[in-house]
Amino acid sequence: MRLGINLGYWGAGMDGDNLAVAQEADRLGYAVCWAAEAYGSDAPTVLSWVAAKTERIDVGSAIFQIPARTPAMTAMTAATLDSLSGGRFRLGLGVSGPQVSEGWYGVKFDKPLARTREYVDIVRKAMSRERLSYEGEHWTLPLPGGPGKPLKLTVHPTREHIPLYIAAIGPKNLEQTGEIADGALLIFPSADHLEETALAPIRAGREKAGKTMDGFDVCPTLPLAVGEDVGALADMFRPYTALYVGGMGSRKQNFYNKLARRMGYEKEAAEIQDKYLSGDKEGAAAAIPQRLIDQTTLLGSVERIAERMQAYAAAGVTTLTLAPAGFTLEDRLASLRAGTEALEKAGLA
Repeated sequence: MRLGINLGYWGAGMDGDNLAVAQEADRLGYAVCWAAEAYGSDAPTVLSWVAAKTERIDVGSAIFQIPARTPAMTAMTAATLDSLSGGRFRLGLGVSGPQVSEGWYGVKFDKPLARTREYVDIVRKAMSRERLSYEGEHWTLPLPGGPGKPLKLTVHPTREHIPLYIAAIGPKNLEQTGEIADGALLIFPSADHLEETALAPIRAGREKAGKTMDGFDVCPTLPLAVGEDVGALADMFRPYTALYVGGMGSRKQNFYNKLARRMGYEKEAAEIQDKYLSGDKEGAAAAIPQRLIDQTTLLGSVERIAERMQAYAAAGVTTLTLAPAGFTLEDRLASLRAGTEALEKAGLA
C-alpha cells in the first residue's frame, strides 16, 4: 500500500504551509499529492505550482469538476500538466453536486452517470491524439452544420496513458468507475464497511468490462491526527464531518449522508442533517457518534494508526491518501512523518 497526501483547497490561509507539506511528502517518498477545487481555487494552477517545486511525487486532481470544463479542455490541461511535470500527473474527475454545478457553473445536474461516461470517452480519445469526433447525448464534436472540423491534440503527453480516477460515492457511480476508470477516489471510507460500500460495486464494474481488480487504484482520503487522546482528536473533525454529512448538498440529495446511512448510521445521519440544515451546526457536530469519526479518520498513536493501516490494506486499499491535521505547520509535518512511520510499523512500506 502506498501513501498520498491531499492538500484540499488552496486559499484557505495555509498556502505556504501546503507547499511545505507537499515538499516534505516528496522527500519522504509519498506517491501522490492531490489538490481539490470547488468554487475557489482551481486545481490545475495549484498542481502546476506543486509540480514545479517537487521532484518525484505525482500530482493529481481530486477533483477536476466535470461541469467546469469541456472534456477537450480537460484533455488539454491533463496533457500539459503531464508534460510539465515529467510524467507525474494523475487525472481525477467528478461531477461535483447540484448546488455547485447549477449555482456556480450554470450547468444542469442531470444524468451524471451518462455525462461522466461520455466525458471520459472524449477525454481519453483526445489524449490519445486521435482526430476528435464524437456523437453522444451530451456532446457532439464537431458541431453539425457548421465550420468545425475534427482536430487533433497538438501537445504530446509524456506518457501514452495518463491514469484516470473518478470520485465516486453511490453504488451506481462506483460500478461505472470500476468499468471505465483506472482508480476510484473515495471519501469517508471505513475499513469495516469498505467491501459493501465501495469495493463490491467497483468489482462488478471491472467484471462488466472484462477486467479484474489488478492495477485498479483504490484511493480513499482520511484525515490524520497523531496523539494519545483519541476522543479529543476526534472532536477536531466534528465540524468537518457535520459539514459533509449534514450540509453538503440538499436534504434530498446529499451523497455523504446516504453513505453514512449505508454504514449503519441511519438515525444519526438524519439527526445530523436536521440540525445542520436548521442552522444548528454545533448541535449537528455534537450529534456525530465518535465511532463514525474514528472509522473514517486515522487517529491516535503511531501504533494505533499502523493497526488501522493494516485494516485498510486488508480491505483492499492500494493508495491511502492522508490529510494531515494540525494547528501549525510543524504539527502537519510531524503527522506526515508519523504516517511514514506507521506504514513501516504495519509492514506495508
